[in-house]
Amino acid sequence: MVRLALDGTSNLRGLSFDLGKRQVEVFHAGDIGEIAPKLMALGLGAALIHTKNADDESPPQSDQSAAGEARTLWVLLGINAAMFVTELGVGIAAQSTGLIADSLDMFADAAVYGLGLYAVGKSIAHKVRAAHWSGWFQVILAVGVLIEVARRFWFGSEPLSTLMIGMGLVALIANVTCLYLISGHREGGAHMKASWIFSTNDVLANLGVMLAGALVAWTGSSYPDLVIGTVVGFIVLNGARRILAMKH
Repeated sequence: MVRLALDGTSNLRGLSFDLGKRQVEVFHAGDIGEIAPKLMALGLGAALIHTKNADDESPPQSDQSAAGEARTLWVLLGINAAMFVTELGVGIAAQSTGLIADSLDMFADAAVYGLGLYAVGKSIAHKVRAAHWSGWFQVILAVGVLIEVARRFWFGSEPLSTLMIGMGLVALIANVTCLYLISGHREGGAHMKASWIFSTNDVLANLGVMLAGALVAWTGSSYPDLVIGTVVGFIVLNGARRILAMKH
């Protein structure tokens, strides 16, 4: 009943129940003004016991929930680390800025999942801090990708379309798997929301690399590869922007 009564409350961050004491701890932003009347209206004799500033606290996370997040993040970290090494090697061999950009995105994701592991079970402030670190890391890598695109545009390149399409498909399978694994945890905190955003961006980037490979094969031009490298760079920047804007 309490959850239903508070459903849709804009500043609600979480609830922690002590059924034995018939008490509920409400984590929220701002004052109690919007929350107290809804609890009073239930007719259960609700009364405010105490309130305090708890900006750095979060609702207690169960050991099972934290362990589930950690297991998922370890798997995601392994997948992205392996894909970074593989895709970077293939991207260099294929002279593809799209694949190189996507491999660096994989590397950034691996770092994100590592930071997520650091934040599991910690306070909201720790989770937001971890997410913001990963966001700034994405900014640095995105700028590096855009510089590499400019270099290849100036000096020229001859991307191999077959390797682009093949590696793009492998990366797509890996990222769809990551997206599926993270979907059950995307509301677990800023660190998990960041991981969800990155995985979603990766799927879009992989589809772009495959399309660029097909266009390279069709036109015989390197421009589709340079365009997708640029697009991936800006996708990463946009993901970083969304993450840096997170407050909880």
